[in-house]
Amino acid sequence: MKPTLAIYAPIDINPDYPEYIHDHNLALFKDGEILKYLHLERITRQKYDNSLHRLLYDTLKKAKLLTLDADLAFVDSVLGKSFISTDGKFRFETDPWEAIKPQAFKGRSLWLTPEEKQAYGISHELAHIFSTVPFYGIFRDNSLLIHFDGGASKSNLSVWTWHDGKLDLIDYSWKARHLSSLFNANALNFFITGVKRREHNSMAGKFMGLAGWGQYRPEIEQWLIENNFFADIWHDKKIFFLKARERFGWNGQSFDTHDKFLQDIAATVQHYFTRETVKLIAYFQTFTKTKNLYYTGGSALSLYTNQALANSGLFENIYIPPAPGDSGLSLGAGAFVEWSKGNEIKQHLPYLNNWGLDNPQVIDYTHDIERIATLLMDEKVIGVCNGWGEAGPRALGNRSIIALPHSRRLARRVSQEMKGREWYRPIAPIMLSTEAQKVTGIKHLPEIARYMLINFKVLPQWHDRLKGVIHADGTARIQVLMAREENPFMWDLLTFLRDKYQVPALINTSFNSRGKPIVHTARDAIQEAKIMGLDALVIDGQLVES
Repeated sequence: MKPTLAIYAPIDINPDYPEYIHDHNLALFKDGEILKYLHLERITRQKYDNSLHRLLYDTLKKAKLLTLDADLAFVDSVLGKSFISTDGKFRFETDPWEAIKPQAFKGRSLWLTPEEKQAYGISHELAHIFSTVPFYGIFRDNSLLIHFDGGASKSNLSVWTWHDGKLDLIDYSWKARHLSSLFNANALNFFITGVKRREHNSMAGKFMGLAGWGQYRPEIEQWLIENNFFADIWHDKKIFFLKARERFGWNGQSFDTHDKFLQDIAATVQHYFTRETVKLIAYFQTFTKTKNLYYTGGSALSLYTNQALANSGLFENIYIPPAPGDSGLSLGAGAFVEWSKGNEIKQHLPYLNNWGLDNPQVIDYTHDIERIATLLMDEKVIGVCNGWGEAGPRALGNRSIIALPHSRRLARRVSQEMKGREWYRPIAPIMLSTEAQKVTGIKHLPEIARYMLINFKVLPQWHDRLKGVIHADGTARIQVLMAREENPFMWDLLTFLRDKYQVPALINTSFNSRGKPIVHTARDAIQEAKIMGLDALVIDGQLVES
């Protein structure tokens, strides 16, 4: 049976920056297994890169895949369903479809020659839904499947069910656009965080960090609703300052992230988004009587919402992939085509970013564990570049910066001084499941904690030992290692630190400086380590001290 090559590379309307289209990617499947995966930004070193249509020929040539005989899958977007590379060597088109369906649409593809190649068009919505499958396997029976993002092809919210091996589409619409637009099109929220319109893809994460410093206030929510959340004040900020002064007596003159009133607005907006999203999902759960939730799309990166869903008791199990945003679309499209061909999709670890890497996924590291631990105990900051990189926006131990979690000073050094991040953004820990259970008091930790996709309330007695990784609201975005095979290096390092030094966790933040993608190659790691001033590096298990 032929392999499947899935591509997400639609052309944006703006050549200068990712406006509607971001995070181009492609994935190669064979017999249900992912052989290669490319998240373009990791190779080009351009954040959110959407230029694969210009680079496809050279990219495939370097990987010796130009003449690969494969079934092709192209993911569509709100801007259309066809694809043509800039050089004209790769073309795909399919008849427009009026409705989203749980199927691939056959298309016409020309691949270097005028001869047609087997190809399918996959809706953005369906690709999001199936992006869970490479990490959790095919859906459990009696499941609700939801995609929720800024905009797919014909919706920003699609709802599906899985019963007896059958996928059914329940609903798709733009009915939740008012929620997602809070984080990609709202002028006030951009002003509060200081994010420029051309940086809109980074806004949601920054806003979520600031929200943790504020308090939800119902009177602010009512005021925001009355004023349409000040969504369109791009050219007249004075309206906001005037109305805030009239209603609350606030005398602020600028958007200062240290201002308590602005922090309370951020917390209130986040609370509103979380509550309304959970209500929406609860409605479909009640309607479908489903027991499991598979949740994806960019909105699935909202930690507060995921925490609320986990605490709601609506579902027995919640599954979110490590790449729920657009960087996972080729994974979902490829998985769907492979499943349609009758292949069982294998369950993968998140370490799939292997394009152009010759290093093995499994590495030899054991002899350096004690030396690494000694450096960490001396409050050194270490970059890790082991094996293949993670799929998705979270560093999960293979492309991480690690340090002790006990000190706010050390956390500031890592986050603000080395990485150049905003003062209000939290930094996350990584823990063994046994330690996470102690720290949170939760016996049965949710699956999504493997991928750093949920906030946990940290028990007060642990705050002093984890000062560097606890946010202002008492939560921590913990990555939980539940089994050694998930990441043997990090498992053994954390075990050694726990057993010898009683250290329960490590700082774990992505290995990149401000505005840069996560490092991909050893060369990237060495360059970024120098820029950031890291104290040491681990490259494929080998310790390299500065």
